This record gives sequence, structure tokens and C-alpha cells, in this order.
Amino acid sequence: MCDGLKKLGDVYNSIEEIMCLPSNQVGLSLLQQSKMVEEELDRSLVLIDLCNAMLENLAELKMSILELQLVLKTGDASAVQLKIESFVRMARKAQKPFKKASSKATLEYCSLVRLMAEAREMAVSLLDSTSSLLLKKKGIPSSSKWSLVSKRFQKTKVVCEEEQLLALERNIGELENGAKFLFRILI
Repeated sequence: MCDGLKKLGDVYNSIEEIMCLPSNQVGLSLLQQSKMVEEELDRSLVLIDLCNAMLENLAELKMSILELQLVLKTGDASAVQLKIESFVRMARKAQKPFKKASSKATLEYCSLVRLMAEAREMAVSLLDSTSSLLLKKKGIPSSSKWSLVSKRFQKTKVVCEEEQLLALERNIGELENGAKFLFRILI
């Protein structure tokens, strides 16, 4: 996912280079095509908003993971369960903006506008997949299983869960870096 966000940024760089070619500048100066480009650029503003929302959600999720790590160290199973539920709620909230973001490109567009629209659709799809992945990555077992584990093994289990949380935190950090890269390219 992280590489996908960075490669998508490269796609946008390439589109910008294509738009700057002299042959495309002449075509874009035509009133109808210029109007289509402006309309597509307006639609792309939604993508910038989605990137920004994704960055905010990733920051919240990282904070949630840090809080969960602290609660895990206390050994309070009910507090751990509450933090897990909070994380899941935040991850679900991260998916909401993508439900209404898609607007398909029409075939009547010139090839450059169609290229921009397809890149925007890929970006929305990739950001949506990223937010969906967050729910699947939680990888934290429920606290109800803890009562079955003796105290001797419970400490080992907490260490293992802390390692999983650290890995999740790293993954979210990488996703955040990819989303920041894409956001900078779009602006």
C-alpha cells in the first residue's frame, strides 16, 4: 500500500509533465477542452480532501495504538478491550469519506482529461483500500481469552501483543508517509 501511494504520486508527476508538453498546451487552450480540464481539476480537489482526512485518521490511529500499548502494560483486560473497540471505531470512521467520493470519468473527455480522471479514480480506490486494510490489520486478540492463560504465560503474551502493536504502528507510519507524499504531489 505504501509503495502504491508513492507510485501514484509518480503518476501525478507524469501527468503534470504531459500537461506541460507544447502539443498538449495547444489542445488545452481550446475552450471546450479547457473547460473539461477545469471540471476535472475541481473533482480532484475532493481527492486532496480525502488525502487530508486519511492523514488525520492515521494520526488518530497511531495515538490509539500508543494508548493501547500503555494499557497493555497495566494488564487491565477491560481497559484493553475498550481501547481495541476504540481503535476499531476509528478505523471504521476512516472508511466513511470514501463511500461517496467516486465519480467515474466519461468517455467523451479528451485523452488528457481521461488520464487525469483515471488517476483520480485510482487514488480514491487506493486510499479506500488503505482505510479498509486498517480494520484487517488490528491483529489483537480479544481479552476474553486472557482468562484461560496462566500468569506465567500472560507476560509472554503481553510482550507478543506489544510487538504486534509496534509492527502495526510502523505500518501506519509508512502509510502516513505515503499519504503525505501523495498529498504534497497533489497540492
